[in-house]
Amino acid sequence: MRKLSAIALLLTMVIFSNADARVKVKGQGDKINFDPDAIAPEFRASFDLMNRKCTRCHTMEMVVTAVQTGRAPVTGQRFGKQAVKAYGIKMLRRSNTDMNKQEIRNVVLLLNYLLDENAK
Repeated sequence: MRKLSAIALLLTMVIFSNADARVKVKGQGDKINFDPDAIAPEFRASFDLMNRKCTRCHTMEMVVTAVQTGRAPVTGQRFGKQAVKAYGIKMLRRSNTDMNKQEIRNVVLLLNYLLDENAK
């Protein structure tokens, strides 16, 4: 009986901690995106920029999955602030991103904000 109670308690803690540790999203599958109403006003312009330019090469589903799980969906590597910075540098070096240094910096700051929101 004790083991059953301990397992039930452990499962409850895992389920509720995962449910609370998610940034708000809307939609499903390839239509999923961060909830615009949940984005802080100072990051709205960066959010709009990310939706316009970053989705030229990949879906927002990849970004949402990376932020929510902490893993890059393609490589499976850790997706934290260091990885976000590395992706920003990678995008800066690419010639076909159609983004300047300031735009990439703004998206990196937005992703760091979303990672922090997801960790709450």
